[in-house]
Amino acid sequence: MNFSQLAYLFFTISLAAVFAGIIAYYYNPSRKQVVEQPKHSMLEHDE
Repeated sequence: MNFSQLAYLFFTISLAAVFAGIIAYYYNPSRKQVVEQPKHSMLEHDE
């Protein structure tokens, strides 16, 4: 493998790792209350 192939491979793997990290952070069970709070407050708000 030459340098450009290794660079593309490293870039692809790093992008996949960042994407997986974002998904893991967002769907973390400890964040569920923070993520769901706006939805529940809109449903409970009666005018």
